[in-house]
Order: sequence, then structure tokens, then C-alpha cells
Amino acid sequence: MSMTLPARAARTMKWGEVSLAACIVVFLMLFLIWPVATVIFVAFTEKGSGAFTLVNFLDFAQTDLFVRSFWNSLYASAMAVVCASLLALPLAYITTRFVFAGSGVIQILGFLPLIMPPFVGAVAMQLLFGRNGTVNLLLDDWFGFKIPFMEGLNGVIFVQSIHYFPFILINLSAALRNVDRAMEEAAQNLGSSGFRLFRRIVFPLAMPGYVAGASLVFVKVFDDLATPLLLNVKDMLAPQAYLRVTSIGISDPMGYVISVVLIVTSVAAMWLSSLATRGTDYATVQRGGGGLAKRNLRPWEAVVSYIVVALVLLLVLAPHIGLTLLSFATIWSFSPLPDAFTTAHYARVFGESSVYIKNTLIYASMAGLIDIVVGTAIAYLVLRTKLPGRTWLDWMASAALAIPGVVLGIGYLRAYYGVQLWDGTSVASLWIMIVLALAIRRLPYALRACYAALQQISVSLEEAAENLGATKLRTVRRIVIPLMTGGIVAGFVTSFATAAVELSATLMLVQANADAPLAYGLYVFMQSPAGRGPGAALGIIAVLIVAACTVLSQFLIERDRRIKTGQP
Repeated sequence: MSMTLPARAARTMKWGEVSLAACIVVFLMLFLIWPVATVIFVAFTEKGSGAFTLVNFLDFAQTDLFVRSFWNSLYASAMAVVCASLLALPLAYITTRFVFAGSGVIQILGFLPLIMPPFVGAVAMQLLFGRNGTVNLLLDDWFGFKIPFMEGLNGVIFVQSIHYFPFILINLSAALRNVDRAMEEAAQNLGSSGFRLFRRIVFPLAMPGYVAGASLVFVKVFDDLATPLLLNVKDMLAPQAYLRVTSIGISDPMGYVISVVLIVTSVAAMWLSSLATRGTDYATVQRGGGGLAKRNLRPWEAVVSYIVVALVLLLVLAPHIGLTLLSFATIWSFSPLPDAFTTAHYARVFGESSVYIKNTLIYASMAGLIDIVVGTAIAYLVLRTKLPGRTWLDWMASAALAIPGVVLGIGYLRAYYGVQLWDGTSVASLWIMIVLALAIRRLPYALRACYAALQQISVSLEEAAENLGATKLRTVRRIVIPLMTGGIVAGFVTSFATAAVELSATLMLVQANADAPLAYGLYVFMQSPAGRGPGAALGIIAVLIVAACTVLSQFLIERDRRIKTGQP
């Protein structure tokens, strides 16, 4: 008996799903799993014989530089979380707890540090808070002392705290808005108020949001490469991994051992953050929790709140202020402000360094396109099919969050350096490898955006189209994709904006200046005092690109929300 048309269509669709899943698995295996597995394999392999060994890790544990680097990275990450919390907590609590004029503007300004590469902010912070920076020169003139804001690990902690504190601000603010108001009112009826109410009731209920933000800060600081290098702090793990591979070579096992330590620590941090909120009920008894009951500020509270907010915002906007001044400065050395101003740095950047901008637009666009295609496909397979093992696709793609950029770069070099084209060119030296590294690094962001967009589309719409005779492929093309447009575009913009300033992975893969992206150009410029003016101008361009992408992303998300809810 011949197969019926619906059965044949169902079988064809099933094979289509299997083929799509297989393509995604191959992509992730080639450009995520295999490079990382290569790094791990080399770390546990004896050099020369290729036999399994733990001697490399024993050498790591017995080398004072590596042990010190590990503890320095751990200390800097933990202290960055503490300092970032001190910045984020007041802003989050004041803007969600009180009727506070300009709270929306404050949230937006608090997000600004994320649109600047941290290593660029490090240079600006040196000019403002360094030993001979603006603040210390004024302190020395007025009071006769200086504060070592930027000395050694202090500088790394200071810069990273300011750069990454928005992760805590965003997550904590969202959590505070969902706190069950009934629990707060019950505590108040029992006599709790003020700081005791915040410490015993409000903050514990918002703990999931805080832990999510704090874990991101910890991992980001622990894995960062460029900021310590620019601040000349080399006894940290990520810089040591980079220096071992670039100075000794890809055959040196210690670079891979350090990479494994970076991976294990990052995964452990994320796992411990999940344990911190496990076993405790944070659920609300009403939809959305109602949020904290806002009240008006007393006159003295208003004065204190505005002073605190102004000081925090002035601090977190300091890198942008310093970078802007530097981009127009002729000479800025041993003086609170530049001696004079010029636009020559911008002219030089557009004249000599336009290749960096062009490459960035090409690389980030290609990476964003790859991410939304793969992200949409994974989201569809997970949410709309019954394919066995489909959730593993989500986990594999999301695993890139736990892989430091420097590790991925080292993995690409090791896995593909020996693979050559017909003309003898190493695959690892091709510019397309930079694009693939950027795509893998930013895939989790695009995936989450596509996943959320598909979750908001009712399956009944697809069923209705199929009942009217549309094939599954036509339904996806004419119904699902158009309805996902807002999320897809937001995922692309997010991937593009973050890939545009990615350095850790690309620093390992750039083989020629003609193939270098903007972040690499920034790093090269910032290496010498003479190049910091043009570097600052290039940094401002990077900030404007990322800022434009961020605004566009928010606009598209809001427009998509209004369309789906029928709002004007």
C-alpha cells in the first residue's frame, strides 16, 4: 500500500528536523566542542609521547607565578563583585523603592558602562584616577596625599567593578520589581522597617536576581584578558595563558593547563551560583509580585539619595568622560586636564584605520547572521519538535558562556593551525576564523532572544495554517519567522554590538593587520602613549556603534511588544 500524503509529509518533515539538528551539531562540534576538547586534551597529554599525564597540572601547582596568578584572579573577581554590589545596590533600591524623579534616566545611565570595552575604559581611568591622574593630582595639591586607585590589582578591580556592575543593577532591579508586596506588608505589620526590613525581607526575596548578576560579574572579571594586560598586571590567569602561547608557542602545555583552570573555575562559579538559590522558595503569591510599595522621600532622604546617586553616576561615567577628553586632547600628562584640544585624532583614525572599522562591520554582521540562523533553528527544534535529545542542542550552544575567549582562541589555533589549504595557508590564519569565534562567543545571547520570541508565539497559529493546507516549511516561513522578527532582530543587534568590541578571542587569531577588527586596533593603539589619542577616538567610535545598536535593539523589542499586544 502506498504511503498517504500526510504520512509522507510527516516523514519528510521528520527527516528535515533530523538533518537540521545534524547540521547544528556539526557546526557546534567543529567550532566549539572540538577546539575546547583539544585544549583539554593537550593539558592532560605528555609533551612528545602523547601519553595521558597529570604532570602538567603538578607543574602548574608547583610554579609560584601560576599559583599567584590563580589567587590574584580569584581575589580580583571576588572583590569586583563586592565593589560592583556597592555601586549597584543603592541605584537599584532607590529607583525601585521610592518615587524618585529621573529613575528611568538613572537606569539608562547605569547601563552605559557595558557599551564600552573594559580595556578602553582602563586607559581613561588611568588618566583620571592613576598615580598622576586628575584626582590624585588634585588630592596632592589640596591635601598632600594620593590614593592608589589604579595600582596593581586595585586598578583591575576598580575598572572591572565600574564596567560590569550593570549586570547586578539590571538583574537586581528586575528582581526587586517582582518582590511580593504582601510579604513586605506582613513584615511591616509585625514591626519591621528601614534597614532591618531590607536586610531580612526585601533583599533575600530578590536574591535570585542578585546572584545571577554577581555570578556574571565574577566570571567576566576572571576571564578578562585585555584589561590586566593594558594595566601591566600580568600575574593573572588569562594574561598568563595568552603570554605562554604567544611567547613560547602553541606546543607549550602550560597555556592549555591554565586554560583548563579557567574553564573549570568559570563552570564552578556558575554552578555555585545556582546552588546559592536552590532549596529556597522565592515564589510570589500574586502575578508579578506587585513589586515594592513605593513611597515618597522625606526631604533629608531626598537630599541623601540624590547625593548618592550623583556620586555613583559620576564614578561610572568617568571612563566615558575621560575617553572623550582624551580623544580631543593634544597632550594630557601630569595635569588635571588636557593642555589643548584637537580633532586630528579623528582625522587620523578615519584616514589610516578605516580598515579596522570596515572589518568590524563585516565580521560582526556575519557573526550576527550566523547566530540568528543557528539560534532560530535551535529554538524551533527545542520548542516545536519532539526530536530526541533536542535539549542538548540548547545546552551545547549555551556552554559557550562558560568558555573564556582566550581559551577559545587558543583552541582554534591548536585545532586548526596544522590544517592547511591547497596553497599551504593555515586555516587558523584565515579571517573567517575570527568571524566563527565571534559567532560562537555571542551565540548564547542570540539564542536566548530567539527562544524567548518563539515562546511568545501560540502553537495554535501554526496549527491553523497547517489545517488550511500549508506545509510545515511554508508555515515556518510565512507565519513563525515574521512573528519572531522582533526577537530575531534584537538577537542580531545584541550579537553584533557585543561582537564589535570582543577582543579576548580575536587577539589570538589576528595574523595580519589588514584582517584586524576594531577591538584589536584599539588594543594596539592603547599600547603606547603616542597612540592613545587616536585610540581614544577609535574607542569613541566603538562606543557610538554599540550605543546605536543598543538603542535600536530596545526600540525593536518595544515595537514588537506593542504589535503583539495591539498597543498603538
